[in-house]
This record gives sequence, C-alpha cells and structure tokens, in this order.
Amino acid sequence: MICFGVDEIILQNPAWKTKAIGLVTSDAATTNTGILSRTALVQAGFNIVCLFSPEHGISAKAPDGEAQQNGIDPITNLPIISLYGNKCMPTAQDVENIDLLLFDIPDIGARFYTYLWTLTYVLEASALNHKQLIVLDRPNPVSGNFDAAEGPFMDNTTSSFIGRWNIPIKHSCTLGELALYFNSTKNIGANLTIVPVKNWDRNLFVTDWGTNFVATSPAIQSPNSMHLYPGLCLLEATNVSEGRGSNFSFETVAAPWLQTNEIVSFINQSFGDEIKASSISFTPTSGKYAHTLCKGIHFEVIDPEYFKPLFFGLLIVFMIRAKHPQHFTWAPYKTAVNPSGEDHLSKLLGIPNAQQLFDLPLPQFIANCTKLTHCPGWQEEMESYLRY
Repeated sequence: MICFGVDEIILQNPAWKTKAIGLVTSDAATTNTGILSRTALVQAGFNIVCLFSPEHGISAKAPDGEAQQNGIDPITNLPIISLYGNKCMPTAQDVENIDLLLFDIPDIGARFYTYLWTLTYVLEASALNHKQLIVLDRPNPVSGNFDAAEGPFMDNTTSSFIGRWNIPIKHSCTLGELALYFNSTKNIGANLTIVPVKNWDRNLFVTDWGTNFVATSPAIQSPNSMHLYPGLCLLEATNVSEGRGSNFSFETVAAPWLQTNEIVSFINQSFGDEIKASSISFTPTSGKYAHTLCKGIHFEVIDPEYFKPLFFGLLIVFMIRAKHPQHFTWAPYKTAVNPSGEDHLSKLLGIPNAQQLFDLPLPQFIANCTKLTHCPGWQEEMESYLRY
C-alpha cells in the first residue's frame, strides 16, 4: 500500500511537531487508511494552531470558482483562513504566531487544477515571512510517466490562477517535486522540506495504490474523471456541458442540441483501444443547462497508459464546434479569481488567442495540436527535482 507523506511524518514523530503549525489542507487529504489528515495529525500530537483552505474550502465540496470565507473547522475547532477568496497568499499577520507551515493537499496532475498554485503562494509566503514549509507529498494519480506528459507549455502572457508559471498541462510530477522546482527556478528561496511518498513508482495510477478513492473536489468523482480532466476541462470555455451537476462530471460532453451518434462512432473507431464512448441522456442539477434534458457522450478510459487526454479534448471540442455551428459558442467562465471569465480558453491552454486554433482546417488543426501537446525537454528540465 502507498504511504502518503502524512503517513510517513506521523511514523517519524519529528521533534518539531510541538511547534506552532499552520496546516494547509482540506477533506480531500487523508491518510492511506482514510482518516482526515488534520485529524490524524492532531491525534498524533502535532500542535496545529490554524488551518488554511484552498479552492473548494475545507470540505473540498464548495462549487468550482466560488470564493470561500474564513471560518472554524467543525472537525478540529481550529480557525480556518481561506486562500481562495479575498486573497491567495497567507499574509504576515496570518503567520505571525506560526513557527512552520505544513502543506497536505492532493493534486490530479493538471496545470489548471488550482491546488498547485495555492502551494506556490504558500511557498512565497514562507520565504517572505521566514517560516519553514514542509510539503507532505502525494503521488500523481494519473502517473508520473513523462512519456504521458502533454503540453503546451504556458505563454507567460496567459498567466492566471489556473496557470501561474510555465509547465505543461499534464505535468507528470508530484506537488513536492514542483515545489522544489519553483523554489529554485523562481529564486523563491524558501526553507523547504519534502516528506516523500513510500511504495510509489512513476508508472502507478491511483487505482494501483491500494487505497480507497477520495474525491479531490466536487467535480472529480472518480479515477476516470481524473484521466479525462486535462482534455474535457476545455469545455469550461464553451457552452457545452462538462457534466457538472451529474454523476459523471468530466466524463462527458453534453448539451440539449448535441448530436452524438457520429461522434461516438468516430471515437470508438479511432480510439477503440484507449477509450470507449457511448451515448447517454441526463438532466444536470446545476451548471450549464441545469434542469434541462441533455444529450451527451460518456467516455470511459480503457488504457490510461497510452491515452492522451489533452489531444483528445482538443479534438472533441473541434468536432462539436464543426458539427453544430448554429449552436456552439465560446463562453466566459467566471470565478472568484477571474470575475469577468474572459479569455478562459487561452488561460486553460496557456496560449494567447487560443480560439483561433479551432478556425484551422482539420488537417492543419491536427498538425498544430500534435505539435502543441508535445513537450520536449520537460523530463530533462525536472530531472534534478524528481524524488521517485
């Protein structure tokens, strides 16, 4: 069984556990036996004096993009300082009575999943305020295989809270590794320690860990959604539903007007060994087309080792747009950190004027996507920061 960083630090019983600790966490972070990390740490005698929460709040269940407020944790009765609302970075006042910061939040391996960027702000705060930061590392659930990494690398002009700095979309790293990388390459200079995972190698997926699946946020409900997320998240920038408000968010594309048969047939003929597509219908309870019957396509990843989710997502968006010119539109995606919601596709892909890519003829579109999703030199760039 995998031993997460939190399991390891409890076994190590470090002398610093009696210091005043600020823990960045949520209900998505558990031990390998399913106990909430903060509960396990408190029970093991770690002197946690306050909590910091990322997007989706301490419960990991708040809606995507919704600002979260400070509060009191119902589990530990500790104060919670939100890092997804009025601010993204802990202030000097937030950490003045803290001796060190502890970070334990899972990731799903995609650049635009925001927990990574919360970590970078905590990293900067630790350096600015001269506090040690200890990252309790966790495996990448969609593997650390660099052959499966997908670009594009991010253009700095598209920087946002869903992509602050230049890495590929599907990065194949752990958050601990990326913390080491950014601490060095961005010259942050934090006093940073990584508590590594035990019994994980880079070819393992979340289904290989020997632990129960824990949803990392409301719309990531299964390992299947983790595999598809780097591609189907592009639907956020459109009027096509990504399945929010249903039992298969980020496993489907849907709209009341969607014609599914031709796309289903094409996917099953072209990607049959990697993914299975099937027509469905459902009525979402929230999100796009809430309480409206939608026709959709459900996807099941069969071979995650070879499946390329970003290339797949780009192609799906292209096909839906081409087949439904009278219905398909690009759309803003408003969040607490991007209130206008504008340029969401460019922020997701990390390339300026991203919508223009979909104006190309199909052969040129495929060629450009093949080039974009390739990320040469990424493993070599990360080599000295890898821990597994």
